Amino acid sequence: MSTIDPAGPSASRVASLWWWMLGGSVLLSALVFALLLVALFRRGVADRETPERKRVWIGWLGLGMPIAVLMVLLAFALWVGERNLPTGPAARTIDVRAYNYGWEFCDEDSRCSEGVLRIPAGQPVDLDITASDVIHSLWIPRLAGKMDAIPGQVNRLRIEASMPGTYQAVCAEYCGVGHANHSFVVEAYDTDESIAPGETAP
Repeated sequence: MSTIDPAGPSASRVASLWWWMLGGSVLLSALVFALLLVALFRRGVADRETPERKRVWIGWLGLGMPIAVLMVLLAFALWVGERNLPTGPAARTIDVRAYNYGWEFCDEDSRCSEGVLRIPAGQPVDLDITASDVIHSLWIPRLAGKMDAIPGQVNRLRIEASMPGTYQAVCAEYCGVGHANHSFVVEAYDTDESIAPGETAP
């Protein structure tokens, strides 16, 4: 269930963003604590600083550096978001319907299942997500970011599993008393094994 243990290209980009954000927060925190130490050990010195020195402390270190770090993170976040958009053809499209408190999946051949989403490993799959009652949120941490399931609206999320396996998924939006158990599993099967949807993977 860890976002920093990705098992697909979309999740890998999200994990990279997480590490960049961690690095940015460490850098800014280090700057804040360094300035705090300077203020503690140089009491009274600031009053004797020249205007040019004050501009360095306030302008460059107090404003310039945080803005620069945040702009880099923003640019990287926009790049990740654009790369994760469902552009180009996918291997298949699966209709996903969330309800209190379960998940229904129907493929292009109108074969449906509940609680288990089966996808081919190594191939992108588009999920067309909606809900039948309240707002839910589909989240498969190791495969992709979150996507809301909204009644009367279809949101598309592209997922891909790099290798066969079973991946846990949850509802990430509080939807009522059964929210804690509102989960499902994703089974990514090896396409070379020709496992039909609905069968059990070896």
